[in-house]
Parts: sequence; structure tokens; C-alpha cells
Amino acid sequence: MKQYALIGNPLTHSFSKRYFTNKFEVEQIADCEYELHQLASIDEFPELLKAHANLHGINVTIPYKESVIPFLDELSEDAAEIGAVNTISINNGILKGYNTDVLGFRDSLFSWLKEKPKGALILGTGGASKGIAYVLRKAEIPFLKVSRTLEKGNLTYADLDGSILTNYSLIINTTPLGTFPNVERAPDIPYNLLTKRNSLYDLVYNPEKTVFLNSGDSKGCQVKNGLEMLVAQAEYAWDIWNKSDLS
Repeated sequence: MKQYALIGNPLTHSFSKRYFTNKFEVEQIADCEYELHQLASIDEFPELLKAHANLHGINVTIPYKESVIPFLDELSEDAAEIGAVNTISINNGILKGYNTDVLGFRDSLFSWLKEKPKGALILGTGGASKGIAYVLRKAEIPFLKVSRTLEKGNLTYADLDGSILTNYSLIINTTPLGTFPNVERAPDIPYNLLTKRNSLYDLVYNPEKTVFLNSGDSKGCQVKNGLEMLVAQAEYAWDIWNKSDLS
């Protein structure tokens, strides 16, 4: 039985097991199973590998996209440049890290946007934000990172004003704020200053519409959650796990 898994903490919000289990059934993929492994610390990762000798692929979510890297043998070119991993292939004991978040985000973002924005705000400075920044950089979209403290980002939430929201009209939430079960939470941006010129993209997909997206929707903003990105990155991960020649 080939085993695949997701590691992270927490995992109560994740649709990954449901997605892959359904994929195996619909596509009649035999002898495969997908499980969730909530790790209290990334230091538990080696023990997980020892306990599951049939692991062929692993997805990585918050908060281990960066801290898992020292446990890997190789990185793809993109993952090395980004400094974050969300997919690991295991071939003959060799663990190689990839970042399919960037592919999923790229596909879902540019199929959704009506026009290229003048600039973007990335809310959060964790591993997920690195992949988003990579996509925007490749697309030549200027961006600023926003965090609670100045040391971790270009701006703090307190710095945001009407001028910034106009010039950086695309706002992307890469934080877990609003994720089930803490659905009442949201990034602390000045929602009263949003206009229909703003577009809000939330990497969170559970719930379907977060407080962040609902607040933007009430101001006439174009809004999108991360479910399409999740599906796309999962399919890219599946391709990697089953094509050893991918770099």
C-alpha cells in the first residue's frame, strides 16, 4: 500500500485527506491511502518517516513549510529560491522538496483577475507568503508585505491607508486567520477604506467565505478563496510523486 500524507499543525481544517481519498476512488487508483499527521513539532518528522516506511509523498502545511527543509536531501530549483516547501517526494530514501503552492496560486490567480493589478499587498510573512511573493515577482507585480510588527515585513497593519490600498489594490491573505474553527478572526486591515477597485484573495478555503472575504464583498470588491489553489497544487504534487524525472 503506497502511503501519502499531510503534515502540519493544526489540521482540523484540512480538506486534503478528503480530496485524495475521493481522487483514488473516482480514478480507481488502487493500493494508495492518504492520511493526516498533526505534528506537535517538526522534530517529530524523522520518527514519522521511520514509522511509515511506505510513504511515497508528503504535503506540508503551516507551520512547517520552512522548518522542514533541514530534514530534506534535495530541493527543486523553485523551492530553493523561495525558501519554503509544501510537497516532498520520497524515492529510494531520498527526500526532495518542491513548492507546488506557487503553481496552484499562479493558475488560480491569473484565471480570476480581470486585469493585472498595479500592486499587491501580501498579508503575513510566513512560508506561504514566500511562495506568493515569488509568483508576483515573476509576474512583475510590485508588492509589499504586511505584518503585525515592522521587523517582519515592509509595513505593519497600522501603516495601511487609503493611498496604499489604492496603489496596491490586490490584497492577499497568507495568514491562517479566519481558518476553521476560529472563523471570527481576520487580518486587521482598514476594511472601511476598501472600494470596488480592490481584489481580495484568501489562501484560506475553510470556511468558503472568511470574514476577510465577506468584508471585502460588502465593499464591492472582487473576492476569491484558496480552494482552487488547493486543488491545483494537490494535482501538481500528485504528478511529482508519480514522475521521478520532474526537477
